[in-house]
Amino acid sequence: MRKPTRIEWLYADFDGFFASVEQQARPALRGRPVGIIPFDDERRSICIAVSKEAKALGVRTGTPCPDARRMAPGIVFVQQRPPLYVRAHHALIGAIERCLPVAAPFSIDELAASVAHISPDQLVDVGLAIKSEIRALAPYITISIGMAANPHLAKIACKWNKPDGLTLLPPEDMPGRLLTEDRADIPGIGKRIAARLDEAGLHDMQAVWNSQPKQLRAIWGSVAGERFWYALHGYDVPGDPTQRSMYGHGRVLPPSHRTIAQAGDYAAFLLAKAARRMRANGYAAARIDAYAAARGRSWSAGKSIIPPAHDDRTFQLALRSLWADAARDLARYAPVYRIGITLSELARGPRQLDLFAQDPDRPKWEAVTEAADAINRKYYKNLVTVGALTPPPGAYTGSKIAFTRIPDFEDFA
Repeated sequence: MRKPTRIEWLYADFDGFFASVEQQARPALRGRPVGIIPFDDERRSICIAVSKEAKALGVRTGTPCPDARRMAPGIVFVQQRPPLYVRAHHALIGAIERCLPVAAPFSIDELAASVAHISPDQLVDVGLAIKSEIRALAPYITISIGMAANPHLAKIACKWNKPDGLTLLPPEDMPGRLLTEDRADIPGIGKRIAARLDEAGLHDMQAVWNSQPKQLRAIWGSVAGERFWYALHGYDVPGDPTQRSMYGHGRVLPPSHRTIAQAGDYAAFLLAKAARRMRANGYAAARIDAYAAARGRSWSAGKSIIPPAHDDRTFQLALRSLWADAARDLARYAPVYRIGITLSELARGPRQLDLFAQDPDRPKWEAVTEAADAINRKYYKNLVTVGALTPPPGAYTGSKIAFTRIPDFEDFA
């Protein structure tokens, strides 16, 4: 495995992206603490993103709105506008690519780019040029940049001088500040892994740094631990090929729509959204799972679908069967405040049909679903649906802020 002797990667993270985009679009919000909320109900909602002004006053992602109001009396709550954030993402990526090609947008507000072709004495100039392009396009949006031998170290360095930072971590300065970092601030060390590290006696980054690759592989329980060790030590770790394992949606329901029947309607709506995304990528699914949480009780159940299906009718009938069990199990515990739907055991390409088990109407319903998709895709709306879909009222009920993927505009149809 190759160990670079110079900086080869840049990692960038837009500071307080969602709130900053709102402040850029709405000048009246600039300089004020802002909390992005999923639906317009300050009394019973939480902040799903906050501005740097709100962070300075102690407000964090996940802070309930009443608590945020106590911490920051002047905070302004803004209902999420996902299409605006997607448009901003594409415009900002375009600005960055006037300086260098973006290799991988990891999420809507984070990206990586190779700088292996740029001489070391020009790296700071490239970072400043990117900041200049962003400032010219959207003066109220800032970006923090880290540069290091590999994307993992560049991401760590990116966080060190937020907001609006520019940090270089050359191999000759390793491990340096890494040894004094809190483990919780290191990408790849979540609560579960941190607990395992503690069990192994690796209580800080100094101990993690001094460990061995096979030791971390055992702690992680997979090759991911060994890959983490090599990335942390500055090696060029090849990308881990991944395969899509599921499609799904999960939501906190608006306070006005938390009966079991309303939650079932919303689950059907989210299932249609997930199935549409899945079909767009050429998959069928052999399993559907549903989840619901009520006060003091949670429920989950799944159902196999043989052979794998991709039509809405098959999925909706399966969900209807599952939700009948949910209604019985949660009847005493309503209201239902959170639901989730997943389609898994994915299959791609030709499917082997079971002549005895197959629903004889399925080919017809697959054709109907594909025709509906074509119409909806053309007009970016849910003009045609298989069965009635009744989501709760409010904007963007079928989509939410995407922290780990870049939504398509179809997601908001």
